[in-house]
Amino acid sequence: MVKVSFSVLFALVFLFVQEGLVFVPYTGTVTAAASDVSDLSYGFYDKSCPNLEEIIQNVVFQKFKEAFNTAAGALRIFFHDCFVEGCDASVLIASSNTNKAERDADINLSLPGDGYEVFFRAKRALELQCPGVVSCADVMAIATRDLLNLVGAPRWEVLKGRRDGLISKASRVAGNIPETNQTLSELMSLFNSKGLSVLDMVALSGGHTIGISHCDRFIDRIYSFNKTFDIDPTMDKDYALMLRESCPEKTSDPNIVQPNDISTPQTFDNAYYQNLLKGFGLLSTDQILALDTNTKGYVNSMAEDQKVFFQHFVRAMVKLGETGVKTGKDGEIRRDCGVFNS
Repeated sequence: MVKVSFSVLFALVFLFVQEGLVFVPYTGTVTAAASDVSDLSYGFYDKSCPNLEEIIQNVVFQKFKEAFNTAAGALRIFFHDCFVEGCDASVLIASSNTNKAERDADINLSLPGDGYEVFFRAKRALELQCPGVVSCADVMAIATRDLLNLVGAPRWEVLKGRRDGLISKASRVAGNIPETNQTLSELMSLFNSKGLSVLDMVALSGGHTIGISHCDRFIDRIYSFNKTFDIDPTMDKDYALMLRESCPEKTSDPNIVQPNDISTPQTFDNAYYQNLLKGFGLLSTDQILALDTNTKGYVNSMAEDQKVFFQHFVRAMVKLGETGVKTGKDGEIRRDCGVFNS
């Protein structure tokens, strides 16, 4: 494994070529608001596993070189984990003969393997140095932060001390993960139930500046939209026609995907919001953010100023990472992220 120190990895400007593009990690830091989760702390592992951050960063750097899309995958998995049972790594548990776990819920079946792999690799590396000390939930929070930084997102300090959950059931997923057919009112209600504001929702949606979506997530927008419009009128027509070239009306091929961000799909920036203002939102739940009075002001401000987006995104990620956390004697520290200890 490539060894890269903490100071070198995130202070230097490295050039990494992926599909003809050059990526430069964002080297700035955004300060987040103070946490209300009193049992979490920045120095939780200072004595028990002092090299925690460097160990995870080395794994992240290596995996990122192997598969660029790991960043978007990890972010999506982290989000799905926190929205069901809280940020407790319950999404990493494998199903057994007696339990169908979260990761096998229908909406989670498309979660990418590269995202899972980076979490498992990081945990295995930590077990060699600090066995039984670092939770899988903390690994997920730190590795996701590091991966996003590698594609251009700002870096923030991650509070630590989460414990791993003892429950993972597919039956508890439905209704807790945003769906592309939901109304904005339904989305706002869902985010509010997780302690996240409308501003947080808009900022976290900016994670779609990287990543991909399968055709079935938006195909109803580009074919037979309704009795009046063949194409969703909120979508740019030329963009819709371009999408049709890759996504035939009767397609069922799960390998056909489109980038969420048409302009800079491999860079974490505010182009996602700029695209929404042009009708280039891929998902209906993205495009509505630029149209509804509850959210369009936030979209406009983040489209205009990337620093504003970064500030709100970091604050929302910190809040997301505190959702339903287990601390103290609640939960466990898994030895293997995919299996409960007992």
